[in-house]
Amino acid sequence: MKQTVAKIAVSAATFQIDKPYNYLVPSSFIDLVKPGMRVLVPFGLGNKESEGVILSLGKYSEYDKLKEVISVLDDEPYLTAENLKLALWMSDRFFCTVYDALRTMLPAKLKSKNKSREREEVKASEENVRLSGEQEEVFTEILPLLKSITPEAALLYGITGSGKTLIYIKLIKETLLLGKTAIVLVPEIALTPQTVRIFESHFGSNVAVLHSALGTGQRHDEWKRIKDGDVRVVIGTRSAVFAPLKNIGLIVIDEEQEHTYKSEKSPRYHTREIAKYRVTHASGLLLLASATPSIDSMFAAKTGRYKLFSLKNRFNKMELPPVLIVDMKKELAAGNGGGVSSVLRGELEENLLRGEQSILFINRRGSSPLVACGECGFTYKCRYCSVSMIYHTSNKRLLCHYCGYSISTPVKCPECSGKLNYIGAGTQKIETELLDIFPDISIIRMDADTTRRKDAHKKLLTAFRRREAQILLGTQMVTKGLDFENVTLVGVLSADSSLYLSDYRANEKTFSLITQVIGRSGRGEKPGRAIIQTFTPEHKVISLASKQDYDNFYESEIALRKALGSPPVRDLIALMVISTNESKVIHSCAKLMSSLKSYFRGKSDIKLLGPAPAAIPKVSNKYRYRLLVNCKNNKKVRETIAHVMKEFAKDSKNAGVTVIADVDMYE
Repeated sequence: MKQTVAKIAVSAATFQIDKPYNYLVPSSFIDLVKPGMRVLVPFGLGNKESEGVILSLGKYSEYDKLKEVISVLDDEPYLTAENLKLALWMSDRFFCTVYDALRTMLPAKLKSKNKSREREEVKASEENVRLSGEQEEVFTEILPLLKSITPEAALLYGITGSGKTLIYIKLIKETLLLGKTAIVLVPEIALTPQTVRIFESHFGSNVAVLHSALGTGQRHDEWKRIKDGDVRVVIGTRSAVFAPLKNIGLIVIDEEQEHTYKSEKSPRYHTREIAKYRVTHASGLLLLASATPSIDSMFAAKTGRYKLFSLKNRFNKMELPPVLIVDMKKELAAGNGGGVSSVLRGELEENLLRGEQSILFINRRGSSPLVACGECGFTYKCRYCSVSMIYHTSNKRLLCHYCGYSISTPVKCPECSGKLNYIGAGTQKIETELLDIFPDISIIRMDADTTRRKDAHKKLLTAFRRREAQILLGTQMVTKGLDFENVTLVGVLSADSSLYLSDYRANEKTFSLITQVIGRSGRGEKPGRAIIQTFTPEHKVISLASKQDYDNFYESEIALRKALGSPPVRDLIALMVISTNESKVIHSCAKLMSSLKSYFRGKSDIKLLGPAPAAIPKVSNKYRYRLLVNCKNNKKVRETIAHVMKEFAKDSKNAGVTVIADVDMYE
């Protein structure tokens, strides 16, 4: 009797035991099953039902006794041969299971009765995109890469307001004329409505949208339109890189420097790497673009791995906004202990009188980031995480931004009954301060607290565009990509707060944030200006950001990276060890380090660092320590690390300890 054997990626298989598992396909399913379909299978000693994805079908198995597939969950394959190959590549590259990789490619909801997202009435415009002389020159230089029969990668470095989006649009028009498809990725959901509006004005219903703020039914319906070939242009955030488009000719990653392109959960992929894989296999073009390119991407461009193109002038021919740096130490000495300096206050008053709008950026939500006793020094820290609790005025509670634990605001110090001080400022406190100064104005606050509801980003930005508020105050979501012609003033509050993070990217993040938000000013016909408030006005990063001097910043930063052996000069693979027992974590780190030293003995090009506590040593009552492998990331190194992790997991003494490997970590 002939048999059909399915090799299946099983959801219940952990990384340590992950492999294609063989199952017998019952005769009643033989004509139904195909690679890429989901099935239900028994797994483990208890034969617990688990979802799986069929990777391949055959007639033979190396095992004599096989369990049978319980049921088939799909009427058709939701995953293509390309998806299956990509998942296998991801499992090797990002230390994840094949099923976890496939899961990221599946639509949010496989059966949907919801309506597709509502669309505004738009026409597919035949009008030619009008480019400036500089833009036309760059477009003409990029076009041969798009038409190349081999895969290509390029970096478009254009100052804020230089009109990079117009180049994307014209490249997409050329892509469609070639009979190919295109993906445009943006880093924040906040940018999606604006981006969609622009692209729909040119491509109409040929555009689909994928991001996490859509309802599950809406996401499924958009995914289905893409898979069925009803659209040829996809706009979205990180996960849209997996959009089931065929014949991809172009992938654009806008604001490519943003950390949101890196997944923080398994699989811990970087969107840029997935995009490279897809254009490589489709012989397409990957276009990375930013006013502040990541050090990694600029290094790749400078060393010839990417083609480099530059836009040095603003599209509207306006100058970049002049920047004034305000020393907050002097403000304190003058008796101003608030978050809004006297200089910024004066500039805001001028804007209000002229009917012009302002954007203010502070990289903290909530009201006060620290609550402490002025007499004994007691501070409120989270019970489950090694971080301070943040005071929120909206609900009068102290909240942990990592695990969500909260308590009612205390009246006095629990240690000495002394008076509590609320130190520092977040978006809520600045909003209150502004309303005290300007009681008759309207402020739109954009942070994680005000954008939780569906379509909140779109509604808030639309209201600001309609000039229903004079000030837009927010966290990182207001720093990039936004284009409001009536905004002529930008204020950066606490500009140096991100400079002292325990992260080799701290300088890069700070420079990028400041430069990007300054670029939101003066994008229309009216000239703009910017204010940077800082306690360290002499800091080189602050100075270079105020001048929008990316070139000198890059040269300074890459020299530092070379001296330290940090990425992109060398690669870092982090092993995070996690457990509720701190001593067990430390002991496990020692065991892992010993194993790694043994396997890498004699490899002078590989350096092992640590163990050391993570930047946040405890989150949700779990302790986190990490080891770092400083190396040249290649298949042999990854295989060795994976082997050490699997051997560690097999030892029953290590029960209760989780080890996670992360390539190109962001923390």
